[in-house]
Amino acid sequence: MRTRPFVQCDVFSPVPTQGNGLAVVVDAEGLDSAAMQGFAAWTNLAETSFLLPPTVAEADYRVRIFTPNREMPFAGHPTLGSCAAWLHSGGKPRQPGLVRQECGIGIVDIDVSVPGSPAFGAPATQIAPLNETACLKIRQALDIPDSAVLRTAELDNGPVWQVLELSSAAAVLAVDSARVRWPEFSPIGLLGAHPVGADCDYEVRMLAPSSGMSEDPITGSLNAALARWMHAEGRLGKSLTVAQGTAIGRTGRVFIRPAFNGADSKSSRAATIWIGGHTHVLIEGTVTL
Repeated sequence: MRTRPFVQCDVFSPVPTQGNGLAVVVDAEGLDSAAMQGFAAWTNLAETSFLLPPTVAEADYRVRIFTPNREMPFAGHPTLGSCAAWLHSGGKPRQPGLVRQECGIGIVDIDVSVPGSPAFGAPATQIAPLNETACLKIRQALDIPDSAVLRTAELDNGPVWQVLELSSAAAVLAVDSARVRWPEFSPIGLLGAHPVGADCDYEVRMLAPSSGMSEDPITGSLNAALARWMHAEGRLGKSLTVAQGTAIGRTGRVFIRPAFNGADSKSSRAATIWIGGHTHVLIEGTVTL
């Protein structure tokens, strides 16, 4: 055991403590998987991340991400929070304005050109129809009428999401998250549009996360998958602001910014879609591990 630099930050909210908390062990060299999993269980946060030297030349650092129960190949708020902690602790990217993070799904680019509001490139997402039996089980458990469901999909960008797009943001906020529990349900994503002219374009909720909570405050990886889905269907022609965490008293804001570089915005070809949000370092110190 030794003393290691430690940061705790808040991600995806303009208001510190109103986003999603993340614990970061800035120097995790020498820790094995069991030690990382044990510490993540002890922090009892949705995720805890561990920074390591990269194993590939193009990466600035490597991250391993753990919930209290398991390791994740990729997650959104740990990506932005880990990057913020790395920069705060003196990390210098090889390319100014762009951090390249190595994680379980490969290299993820992070745009750090706007101070305090990093954005990661949404990774490739596999899009498939949502199994009808699974969809019915979700609707029955959450008491969602069939008439309220506009679209469904199963999205895989490391985590796998069962997604239902509902008729409105109000319909999303009306769902009682206490009706679902892990591991009976895999992660459920709900999406609904706010009225035209509202401060946010969509309301998102993520139910039955692997941490055992009934609802995740703000979920960058889910929003990234939703953005890829919308892009594949030709529905992402402009930047969006997404609210999440409203139902549990958080002020989560996720910024989705497509960058098509002159390509047709409805093309299924890969485009850079940036998923960003405000990130605040709240606690800095050391931990003995």
